[in-house]
Amino acid sequence: MKGYVKYFSGKLVWFLITLVAAFVLNFVLPRLMPGDPVAIITQRTVQGMASQAGIQKVYQQYAELFGTNKPIHEQFIIYIQNILKGDFGLSFSQYPRPVADILKSSIWWTVALQFPAIILGWLIGNTLGALAAYLKKGFDKVIMPVSIFISNLPAFGMAVVLLVIFGVKLAWFPTSGGYGFDMIPNLSWGFIWSVIVHYQLPFWSIVLIAIGGQAIGMRSMAIYELNADYVKYSRFLGIKDRTTIKYVFRNAMLPQITGLALSIGTMIGGALVAEVIFSYPGLGSTILTAVMGQDYPLISAVTLIIALMVLSATFLIEILYGFIDPRIKAAQTD
Repeated sequence: MKGYVKYFSGKLVWFLITLVAAFVLNFVLPRLMPGDPVAIITQRTVQGMASQAGIQKVYQQYAELFGTNKPIHEQFIIYIQNILKGDFGLSFSQYPRPVADILKSSIWWTVALQFPAIILGWLIGNTLGALAAYLKKGFDKVIMPVSIFISNLPAFGMAVVLLVIFGVKLAWFPTSGGYGFDMIPNLSWGFIWSVIVHYQLPFWSIVLIAIGGQAIGMRSMAIYELNADYVKYSRFLGIKDRTTIKYVFRNAMLPQITGLALSIGTMIGGALVAEVIFSYPGLGSTILTAVMGQDYPLISAVTLIIALMVLSATFLIEILYGFIDPRIKAAQTD
């Protein structure tokens, strides 16, 4: 028990340290971008105004509203206080819309796209990798080259290939958007079908990329475990493979579970390519718009969500490892 407590305590300390660093970097980095977003908002507001004094007054009002006229340490304190209250502030690029409203309208599109795609790609990839390691011969000779080819394709490359073949050439699926541009979101069958049809290309572009990498990783780990001493000894004793194989693949799955947790944690960051190429209305497109518009509050909110998801996923998988793998307890006891 002491080994587990020591292990968990160490992981919790590092989690808190990393969390503090994430908050600091999340605040500082967007503000290091060149340009003045308050000036951009002012220009949009004062179009046609000739009085320089009036323009300056409008600028000062916006600077006061967004807090950019305060020292950086005061801005940071206000930022932390607002975050703890769940207030991400007002968007610069979509003023006066609150950042929270923008996130609410886009985050579920990303989760609905990324989460099922990551899970399906992980399941198919690991299954193919395990079969390639166990069956070998012709199956492995087919799976491995295909997996290596797919895994080395950049995410935007797979998306463009599917877009050109199935969207442009065959015209089976729409090439952009989350639903028909002439439709208003509702619960009608027509709208739901439009969402399903628009969902296909970005969904499968993510699944196919995930399959290749997972298959390669699982095959390598499974081959390593199949050649381990405990497998050779069990075969020497006459124990059937179907008895030992569950232990082989359970051990091989540990690194793959880590990969799954990190994939889920980074799903919002990974959404950028697919969502931009297919103009999908999720957080990937939102953060691109925020960067182009120097929208500090929106950039900070999205990157903070990504950081929290990655940290939480990593922390949870480390805790889960403590229960799954008895070697961790032995290492802490030594």
